[in-house]
Amino acid sequence: MTPSVLSNPLRPAILAAARSARVKSAVTRAPVTKSIVRRFVAGETLADAMAASSTLLAAGRAVSIDYLGEDTLDPAQSRDTVVAYLELLAELGRLPQVRDAVVRPIEVSVKLSALGQGLPVDGEKIALDHARTICAAAREHGAAVTVDAEDHTRTDSTLAIVRELRADFPWLGTVLQAYLRRTEGDCRDLSGAGSRIRLCKGAYREPESVAFRSRADVDASYGRCLAILMRGDGYPMVATHDPAIIASVDDLVRETGRGPDDFEHQMLFGIRDLEQARLVDAGRRVRVYVPYGGQWYGYFMRRLAERPSNLTFFLRSTLTRG
Repeated sequence: MTPSVLSNPLRPAILAAARSARVKSAVTRAPVTKSIVRRFVAGETLADAMAASSTLLAAGRAVSIDYLGEDTLDPAQSRDTVVAYLELLAELGRLPQVRDAVVRPIEVSVKLSALGQGLPVDGEKIALDHARTICAAAREHGAAVTVDAEDHTRTDSTLAIVRELRADFPWLGTVLQAYLRRTEGDCRDLSGAGSRIRLCKGAYREPESVAFRSRADVDASYGRCLAILMRGDGYPMVATHDPAIIASVDDLVRETGRGPDDFEHQMLFGIRDLEQARLVDAGRRVRVYVPYGGQWYGYFMRRLAERPSNLTFFLRSTLTRG
């Protein structure tokens, strides 16, 4: 039987730990925790995020910075998140950069649920208005914005908000998850001129009715979706650490004639650093997803729980930067 993408035997325990205040307290206080987490989360403060981003930019990589947080049901918290992004963008705007670059080296990633999308009254409008504020600040400071994907129940709402925002911010990117059965169609709809699509495998536990469950099916879906994006007129962002998928990009580049400014690879902060450097040396654009903020615990635990391969990557990366 093909292994399921949800077959990590430790997944239930890891997800339970992610929800437990007692476990969180124990884990976050353990001396070894901070040294491990700091490999995958830039830190809790804006200064931490700026330090990590400056190092990556100096190494020839682009960055996409995520102020951690999601699923807020508190209007004040959603406003605080906007303020945090405005402060982040102001700091990023002070970094030396080529303002007229074909592809902006600095970017922020935003979850609409952190901006109030799930609020019971006018949640979508609030998230739209908050996202518009962030996009306007990004434009002012020479940055880009990508809207993150969340669970499948938010996909229609998220893509509707993205389409509305693109009327004023045509460079706005969004994320599609290859494990959703609908994504091949979404790739066709969103692969037009000017689109920026980050294609990832998927991070949420979804029912089989809406998502592929086996690793082979997810990989096959990723391949089909990536081919659609690479053959389209937009700007594909290949978000994966999978060596086989990364290798497959070469054939698509030759087929489509895409140059180094026509697509990019994306990887998570702290994972496969040597591969990131290899791709940069080979002339590829690499963008690193840099998470930071006080809500790192849930992000870190969910990453471990996603699938065995991610757990292996994290554990291996504690021993080697390859």
